[in-house]
Amino acid sequence: MRFHRRLLSAAVALLPLALVVGATGPEHPASAGASEDGGVGAPSVGTAAHASESDAGSSGSAAVSAAAVLGGESPDGGLAALAAEPGMVPPVPVPSREKAPPIAKVKPLPRSVDLMARATLEGGKLVVKEKGGKKQQLTIDPVLQASLTKILRSYETPYGAAVVLEPSSGRVLALAEHSAARPELRGLPVRAVFPAASIFKVITGSALLEAGVTPETEECFHGGKRRISEKHLQDSERDASCYSLALAMGRSANVIFAKLTNKHLTVDALRRMAARFRFNREIAFPVPTDVSLAAIPEETFGLANTGAGFGDVYLSPLHGALVAAVAANEGRWVDPILFEPEGPAPLLPAEGEPVLTPEVARDLTALLEETVTSGTARAVFRERGFRVEDAVGKTGSLADREPFRDYSWFVGFAPKDKPRVAVAAIIVNDPKWRIRGTWLGREALRLGLERLPAPVEVTAPASAAGKP
Repeated sequence: MRFHRRLLSAAVALLPLALVVGATGPEHPASAGASEDGGVGAPSVGTAAHASESDAGSSGSAAVSAAAVLGGESPDGGLAALAAEPGMVPPVPVPSREKAPPIAKVKPLPRSVDLMARATLEGGKLVVKEKGGKKQQLTIDPVLQASLTKILRSYETPYGAAVVLEPSSGRVLALAEHSAARPELRGLPVRAVFPAASIFKVITGSALLEAGVTPETEECFHGGKRRISEKHLQDSERDASCYSLALAMGRSANVIFAKLTNKHLTVDALRRMAARFRFNREIAFPVPTDVSLAAIPEETFGLANTGAGFGDVYLSPLHGALVAAVAANEGRWVDPILFEPEGPAPLLPAEGEPVLTPEVARDLTALLEETVTSGTARAVFRERGFRVEDAVGKTGSLADREPFRDYSWFVGFAPKDKPRVAVAAIIVNDPKWRIRGTWLGREALRLGLERLPAPVEVTAPASAAGKP
């Protein structure tokens, strides 16, 4: 018989509460390593790459019509039947990323619902006083929250957020945020104003695996690294390079995902997978959380473009961490928790709602591992002194042009086989930048694992064998 218990982490002096819940005071950061794809902070201010994984636009319309809501060209096609199924139809028209990026109009979260701003530190725990004087303890780890907030402030991120949670229970351990561009802005971890970009490849990859494509399945291609056109969807004598699905995920190969979407997925299949991952659906959480909108077009090229990460799809950082947690939980969705439950802790983790079969979830994890071992996050996760063993994840990057905004994402979890933390990190940079989302995501994983150490397995002595 084996017994599990968690070791208490080494005592760490608490940083000032002002750093946890929203004061100012940036400090000069230590130097950070460089990345092959510009995804990591540099010792000095760098210049953001104007080309990204997903910098081609889609032509979504903001018109209030069924076609705009569905992201397709035809307002018929069983709209009423689709609307009856959760997540199959966006609840509101989806904004065009090129014409009306939603971050331009984002407003601060009202203080009445901003639990992190209202929280106070008592006995090393964050608590919120509700009406009637009752106090509720938050699941937030004050040290982790303060550490990530300090990073965001020190690097003067124009817009940035990091979410850390325990995938098996849904306990949210950090909701860090900062906006140097708009210091009054609050609530970024729960706002779906960030284009999902190549993070949507997690959903496309899940649908492809379910359709029978394996991690080893190869697709050949030419061009399409930055932009995709309809000609890239067709096989050609010019297709001189071939990637497996796993390698395509790791390297965020847009053209491979577009071709595979075109060959293996219907609009219904991709819509249903997005709905299962909670796009176009509310996420129950004590802090009001934006619905992550996803317009899945019906026309052929629009569908393929969206499958590759170029569509009008938006994601909140909290939702991003929950997407990663699905793979960590062997395909189950577990709702996020912000209040510590009263009474004794449950002996078993939350059951969760099935999103993927365990077999598909394992294959998805293998795809995400490629990102860290040989793909777009390889350099960041190999930085000496800051490595995170057995991490898996997905990067995403995309840019608005006028005005220029560089969005960079990382979602993932660690360790691969016995996940303890899942994270999402988003940075929105100006042309000059210091850190990007992949670097922040790695730090969120590394610091989260330090605060939530692995359980120690205690094995009964051999002499006790056979005894009741």
